[in-house]
Amino acid sequence: MSSSLNKIKWLILVPTLMEYEFVNDRISSVEAVVEICGFGPIISAAKAMELITQHQPSNVALIGIAGAYASEISIGTAVIGSEVACFGIGAGSGRDYQTAGEMGWMQWGGRGEQDVIGDVLPLANFDRPRCQVLTVCAAANTSSDVDARQHRFPDAAIEEMEGFSVAAAAKMCGVPFYLIRGISNRAGDRDKCNWKIREALDAATSLMMDCLER
Repeated sequence: MSSSLNKIKWLILVPTLMEYEFVNDRISSVEAVVEICGFGPIISAAKAMELITQHQPSNVALIGIAGAYASEISIGTAVIGSEVACFGIGAGSGRDYQTAGEMGWMQWGGRGEQDVIGDVLPLANFDRPRCQVLTVCAAANTSSDVDARQHRFPDAAIEEMEGFSVAAAAKMCGVPFYLIRGISNRAGDRDKCNWKIREALDAATSLMMDCLER
């Protein structure tokens, strides 16, 4: 267990036990600790804050699976996000949904401009190509769900359920945050026969190891 007197370089978070068992077995670095942050945007925010406070890391990363919107992103590959947006906090549903920002609200006002958290947060990503990640409260179930999300966030390339929450926790703690996702499926496709979870996690873990070597 780490303390403020023994800071670790990387705190690597994964949402579920399944992802933890895969990632933890493959991360071989004394500078990294792998922990479970929980599934979905609520629990992951609370647990991430607890774990960041406990470990006092120099960097935080989140690894897991995701669904792709962008056709150019292949199933079984991995991406590192450049920014993460939030879908689901606001008012309405479907194409009538309004984000918190569109309603005139900040999700966190803070005590100064640098502390403000709106609908989109920038991420650390080693100057890789732009990739907007969309954090959702529930995964897309149909093409209509995908259409409604892309209507509000046309630049979003993938969707997942924890990135914005953990990014907010890391920002509040003043720690750089990296968001790495393996693409297991097309967003809106709930037929797991079409998914490539193992390949997605393998690609995401390989990308994380590349980050560790920098």
